[in-house]
Amino acid sequence: MQRRTIAPIFLVGLVLLAGCLSAPLQATTDGGVDATNATTISTTGTGEVTADADLAVVSIAVTTTADSADEARGTVADDVAAVRAALTDAGIAEDAIQTTGFNIYPEYDYSGQERELLGYRATHTLRVEVAPDRAGEVIDLAVGAGASEIRGVAFTLTDEKRAELREEALTRAVDSAKADADAVASASGLTVTGVHTATVGGSASPGPYPVAYAEDAARASGSTELSPGPVTVSATVQMVYEAE
Repeated sequence: MQRRTIAPIFLVGLVLLAGCLSAPLQATTDGGVDATNATTISTTGTGEVTADADLAVVSIAVTTTADSADEARGTVADDVAAVRAALTDAGIAEDAIQTTGFNIYPEYDYSGQERELLGYRATHTLRVEVAPDRAGEVIDLAVGAGASEIRGVAFTLTDEKRAELREEALTRAVDSAKADADAVASASGLTVTGVHTATVGGSASPGPYPVAYAEDAARASGSTELSPGPVTVSATVQMVYEAE
């Protein structure tokens, strides 16, 4: 009975050992183990595209102080309504004017032994999106209608334009990576035969291009004129090419 039990186990062990010996190991060019034994060349390409901004973003703040929170709220609401009316009367779409912040908080005087309530401050901030050539007009209209601050002007790209430029930047990035792969292959006596893998890296494109603005400029005579700078969209790809 013992021989009938041991013999099958021994035979199975021989079969498994033979199976392991019959599967040769194949090394990739980076020293790993790969069944394809493919020769690959890895490169990274970057592409950039620069274009004029097609969108201006103006940040407007309306601020007021009052003895009570409710009075501050009501006053700032009236002032914001006046600013909105001035902008929409000039042909700016209502959905291009959005609230980005609102707060009411007490203000105190801490100079004495005990703090003294001075009143309440309410602030309502707006984001206005227009064509770049209307940014100065928006500033003048907002300040003229009662806006307290112009917190910034930025020139950037619409989603459609940014997508278009990103596609072009990716094409340039792939072309750059392929040129490097061809150069490496030629120097190594190889020829690139195809793409093994491709990975799109994080695309880098600057945020809205800031434009300095002095508040007094809008209060002075004449209209506000702004000069936007170009916007650059870039993209990076990591490519692995097969070569032989």
